[in-house]
Amino acid sequence: MKRLALALLAGTVAWTPACPADPTVSLRVSIWLPPAHPLVPATKAWADDIEKASGGAIKLTIFPSEQLGKAFDHYDMARDGLADITYVNPGYQPGRFPIIAVGQIPFTFGNARKGTAALDSWYRKYAAAEMKDTHFCFAFIHDPGSFHARRKILLPEDVKGLKVRPAQSTISELVTSLGGTNVQASAPEAREVLERGVADAITFPWGSLFVFGIDKVVKYHIDEPLYTTVFTYTMNKDRYEALSDAQKRVIDDHCTTEWAVKLAGAWGDFEAAGREKMRALPGHEVYRLTEAQLQAWKGAVEPLRASWAAAVKQRGVDPDAALKELEASIAKFGAGL
Repeated sequence: MKRLALALLAGTVAWTPACPADPTVSLRVSIWLPPAHPLVPATKAWADDIEKASGGAIKLTIFPSEQLGKAFDHYDMARDGLADITYVNPGYQPGRFPIIAVGQIPFTFGNARKGTAALDSWYRKYAAAEMKDTHFCFAFIHDPGSFHARRKILLPEDVKGLKVRPAQSTISELVTSLGGTNVQASAPEAREVLERGVADAITFPWGSLFVFGIDKVVKYHIDEPLYTTVFTYTMNKDRYEALSDAQKRVIDDHCTTEWAVKLAGAWGDFEAAGREKMRALPGHEVYRLTEAQLQAWKGAVEPLRASWAAAVKQRGVDPDAALKELEASIAKFGAGL
């Protein structure tokens, strides 16, 4: 009988959930991407692991395709509790999040996995202040994207007179400096503005061109790692604070650099594969730049660094120190070009 009691006790201990005494918490995760986008199943895997780690005490339901709100509104949706966890593009709101915007400056990161590791581990020091009205989870980037257009773009001066849908605020600033006109549209709206002739060109990662049908409305593609866009997963503060200590630990264990890389990694592989897919399509021209052309682009984006530094300084952050820390993180993870 004693052995049986011990065996039963051992079995009970083995099956004890991470949050045994806590009521089940249901969290709404809002992603403005369509279900076919690779970030959606990657997020589902993340959500399933949270539920498993909590012993079923935390359940996450994913709402893709702007079901809960527009892409531009996702940070405020988390802040205001319209969703519990949201997928945010900070660059959709120019000037609001200047520190993390350094990750948007062209020619900063070489790929999604290493770039995400470098960005997230660096930004954690600043997130609590810059995104103070939400609970920051992690930051990540997509694999480098480029210019895709109705006509061939070779040099920065070719942007003059073009109507461009920029990926984020830093690219928008670049387009303006080159004499182009920005057409603001979220990723789900991008094909329409190109199809209607409202925009002539777009900056976009490669694989997502096919997800959003943009491959149907552009023909010319610069084959260079021009830029990345920064993203975050952020949580409503009150919902996080209402969790038990055990539940908070589960969330904290899933809001790490390692998890950021897992999400960005699958997406990054998908985007990188899109370049080769585009090469194989008839009617499309995917072309490299000459060294002189590439150097012209690097020279054209240099003023963006000064602009970033000025914006960061206004927030009370030393831009030289912040940039030096980021460069050290990029070197640590081998994340540069």
